[in-house]
Amino acid sequence: MSVAHLKHVHREPLHVTAEGPAAIAVCNLTVAYNRHPAVHHLTGQFRDGSLTALCGPNGGGKSSLLKAIVGLAPIVSGHVDVAADRKRAIAYLPQVVADLGHWRRSGAFGRLTGAHRQQSLAALAAVGLQGLEQRPIEALSVGQFQRLLFARLIVEDAPVILLDEPFNAIDQRTTEDLLQLVTGWSTEGRTVVAAIHDLDMARRAFPEALLIAREPIAWGATRDVLGDANLARARALAEGWLEHAPVCEVPA
Repeated sequence: MSVAHLKHVHREPLHVTAEGPAAIAVCNLTVAYNRHPAVHHLTGQFRDGSLTALCGPNGGGKSSLLKAIVGLAPIVSGHVDVAADRKRAIAYLPQVVADLGHWRRSGAFGRLTGAHRQQSLAALAAVGLQGLEQRPIEALSVGQFQRLLFARLIVEDAPVILLDEPFNAIDQRTTEDLLQLVTGWSTEGRTVVAAIHDLDMARRAFPEALLIAREPIAWGATRDVLGDANLARARALAEGWLEHAPVCEVPA
């Protein structure tokens, strides 16, 4: 399979609103694996058209929250509400495992016909992969593969995009190119949530942030959320985690 074979997904035209209702709301959300807590009693909303950095210590529940939103993690209590016009239009990019050989066997992108191919070629050009359309997926570098996954997101054309550590293990140039795409999606009015560990990047490029350490720490303007006191609290919580804690330690 070559990198040009991106599956085209039809979407309705995007309706851009500067301010609007929540694209995703979580209410008293608790996520756990084998009765081990991952996210505790989180309540809040990702506003329609917002660009949010999801931050916190390793193991703090960032990936679990994104998986819960798309139905891939067990919700113990509470719920996730997705706006009615968004439920079938969420693009999700999980963390990448650097074993590209699996993609050759899985056929992840399917085949294209007609005008769909032109859209895919345009997406490849947008992520800097022009000229590599016929290169086999397993021959791509890690950075090129991540660019390919972002091209797939472009083709999906979803109004809500969830990214789980999209900049890990890639070079600085690729990081900056893909970050420019992310901020561009926000300018177009899409709702973007990205789990990232680079706090400087969060402060520089993401207007809003959610800081969690299994328990919610702060949610709002990035300059306020990523303040010293909140970060210290997140570190303190991480140092005190009990891996065999019961599902719920915080009162509902």
